[in-house]
Amino acid sequence: MQRFATGLCLALCLSACEATPSTSLSDPKATLTLNGVQRAEHPDAGDGLLRYTFTPSTEPSIVLEQPALDANRGAIALRMQNMMGWAVTLVVDIQGSRPDQKLHAVIGVPAGPAQTLLVPLHPTSPRAEGMQAAPPMPYENAGERELVATTVEGQWKGGAIERLRISMPSPQAAQVVAFGRLHGEPGDALRSAYTGLVDVYGQYTRATWPEKIADDKALREGARQALAAAGGNQDKYGGTLAGATLKATGWFRTERRDGRWTLVTPEGHAFFSLGVNAVTPDGGRTYVQGREWMFQGLPAAKGEWTPFYGTGDNRNAEASSTQGIGYNHGQWFDFYAANLRRIDGDGWRNAWMQRTATRLRAWGFNTVGNWSDDILAKGQHLPYTRSINIGGVYGNVSSGYDYWGRMPDPFDPRFVAAAEAAVANATKDVRDDPWLLGYFADNELAWAGQGPDGRWGLAQGTLRGESRSDAKQRFIAVLKAKYGDVGKLAQAWGMPLASWDALNATGFQMPSPNEAHPAIVDDASAWLRTYADEYFRVVTEALHRHDPHHLFLGGRFAVNTPEAVASCAKYCDVISFNSYTDVPQHGVDTAAAGKLGKPVLITEFHFGSDDRGPFGKGVVSVWNEQQRGEAYARYVEAAAKDPSIVGAHWFQYTDQPVTGRLLDGENAHIGLVGITDIPFQSFTDAVRAANARALER
Repeated sequence: MQRFATGLCLALCLSACEATPSTSLSDPKATLTLNGVQRAEHPDAGDGLLRYTFTPSTEPSIVLEQPALDANRGAIALRMQNMMGWAVTLVVDIQGSRPDQKLHAVIGVPAGPAQTLLVPLHPTSPRAEGMQAAPPMPYENAGERELVATTVEGQWKGGAIERLRISMPSPQAAQVVAFGRLHGEPGDALRSAYTGLVDVYGQYTRATWPEKIADDKALREGARQALAAAGGNQDKYGGTLAGATLKATGWFRTERRDGRWTLVTPEGHAFFSLGVNAVTPDGGRTYVQGREWMFQGLPAAKGEWTPFYGTGDNRNAEASSTQGIGYNHGQWFDFYAANLRRIDGDGWRNAWMQRTATRLRAWGFNTVGNWSDDILAKGQHLPYTRSINIGGVYGNVSSGYDYWGRMPDPFDPRFVAAAEAAVANATKDVRDDPWLLGYFADNELAWAGQGPDGRWGLAQGTLRGESRSDAKQRFIAVLKAKYGDVGKLAQAWGMPLASWDALNATGFQMPSPNEAHPAIVDDASAWLRTYADEYFRVVTEALHRHDPHHLFLGGRFAVNTPEAVASCAKYCDVISFNSYTDVPQHGVDTAAAGKLGKPVLITEFHFGSDDRGPFGKGVVSVWNEQQRGEAYARYVEAAAKDPSIVGAHWFQYTDQPVTGRLLDGENAHIGLVGITDIPFQSFTDAVRAANARALER
């Protein structure tokens, strides 16, 4: 450890800088401490920068105490340069005069020329700006290269900066970073970083890529590119004519033959469902109210573009997916639909449906997946799915996951009524349609919690609930029936219980499973199965009453427990999983699912990159567009080879808006087409080839 009370001031301030007090990491009025960092003696990195070498250690750091910085500015600015040939990670911690006044930022610093690092003096995140992923850094601002920390944690209410700490997490080899002038930056650096991100077409303004367009002519030409029809020996539903003829029932069904599951078309041919989710013309909606400065050339809300504006409110206190999302209500604009209008004029809806159906078939897809346009699916004669969305006022239980909200309480009579109404609504116009593959119930419910005890989250959450909870009262009744005397339960669970009333208390904490008390696992597991059975039984019985023909495709598991999967297998025709992994088998135990006697359908997967505009890279990311195609082919091949899997559905058709979708601010490049409706040709070429190979199987 080295401490310096004096040193050479490296800030080369010109007269233009004199109004902004500045210092450097060698401020003679401050105390500088180096921990696992070696400092050069003289500037040698250009731009008046001095090299600091972060040596291999746990957390080498530079600490500047009592720096001469104006903490009432919008940000602190540090002139710097990463001297390595690769990106390095820096951690900046700012401590104020009070213990609770602190800020923390983790910044990826790319290799390249000198730049100014700006750390806003207030907590922030991309979510606060209405999007999941921030714009790429650094960027050019008035000719200057600036790297803004878009995520800053902590709290700050002004006051003096007592300590500035710059560290690097566990470098495995020496890393050299040069630093220079340090000062408080006036103005709103964060707002500048987010200003003018999106052009009139909804494209990111600060980058280029092959499919990016500059005018309406290029937009029309790119979207209207002709596609050759896909070949294949198939029946009208997309089933293969090459294999054995199976029993034709007039509806889609499942069959297991020679150890292999398959879907069967209404005409009696094997069918591997290759689908796309969210095939809809309204996929470009993003909130604009209050952040109009993020957009360039936003059309007037009155006149020709009025139909593409709307209002919404996506605030949801119970769903963690929306927590911290700013700009989540008010006026929105649909860039994708507006572009469709630019491409095809007043008849854009019909033109989009015909063009999209042609594309899907040409790319080898045979199914329109969840959240897609009903008119497209039914009017263009493509097999499709339907979602049973159960909504209303009824009890719920927190499992600790709660990403989209709490688990519905299936023991609440109001849920039973809501499920009946939802099923009736979902089936009313499709129960006699042979093109319907089947129904899903809800999506990504919180069947499990998080952490090492996540499997038991729903059981623990049930007993944490209020005494009026129907699920809680059912769980207590099950325990009473098993143990009779509360003392036996107390002994089995290894905890004091004076009476059964103790379980009625709001916030009652069921003990975590442990080896000394195996009954905890037995009771929690039994309850999870009881809970899942009640949910799937209620929905299944309602579905059979309203539509006895079509398949029940399950609940689209994102998190699950063995008990919930087994229950789904008991009541549903197919077990569906949203599996975001490199291959489906790394997210789903397909062998275990196959032993339950039902096939598996992968209902969501994707691969994203950040080289086509949107800032996010999706749930499973790759480096570039070429790797997206390679990853798609690998995933679909693994699915087609698996004897338990009967299909895989890509999420989603269109790229998400640069500034975030309405629901939760997701803004990833995961589409087959861009916000301009122009296909990503290298990717769709790879998709087409992979789908053809899968269907040959």
